[in-house]
Amino acid sequence: MKFSHETLEKNIGLMAVLVVLVISVGGLVEIVPLFFQKSLTEPVAGLKPYTALQLAGRDIYQREGCYNCHSQMIRPFRAETERYGHYSVAGEFVYDHPFQWGSKRTGPDLHRVGGRYNDDWHRLHLRQPRDLVPESNMPAYPWLANTQLDPSERAPRMTALSRVGVPYSKEEIDKAGDDVKGKTEEDALVAYLQILGTSLKNVK
Repeated sequence: MKFSHETLEKNIGLMAVLVVLVISVGGLVEIVPLFFQKSLTEPVAGLKPYTALQLAGRDIYQREGCYNCHSQMIRPFRAETERYGHYSVAGEFVYDHPFQWGSKRTGPDLHRVGGRYNDDWHRLHLRQPRDLVPESNMPAYPWLANTQLDPSERAPRMTALSRVGVPYSKEEIDKAGDDVKGKTEEDALVAYLQILGTSLKNVK
């Protein structure tokens, strides 16, 4: 059978197979080399895994859907770096599973928010956002201040992350429950927000 463009157009099954093949090869060519680039797979200098409290805060951040309105990816454009600081680099996120990159911004980017405000500011902002930012459409999260963390959840979470490459020591995992005992979900979320982007704070 003579193979021609007309033959391909009339044979939907063959066309589907070839489309999948082309996309697969193209995807592999683009993705596989990334696994061998050190700048994408190695942590930036000074990066540390989240503490038990910060990790609990990150879990709450995901649970409450904060990422739906706040990105954690500063793109390498002048308008972005002047407003938010140094652009995001992959080495900052090697311990994040899953990472929170994305350009959706109903609210401001939060990647460099760590240390920008004190803890009390964040607590008030979570309880009554419009007291600090009158034009904000962010909902309040008052229940976080009254909800205690469950210490028994921390060690299994950190153990799971250590299996995918996050360098937690046995000592850190063993004392994870004690580190969050008596802490609220608000404490955890504030601890997470205060660490965001601090690994490149001094980069110009």
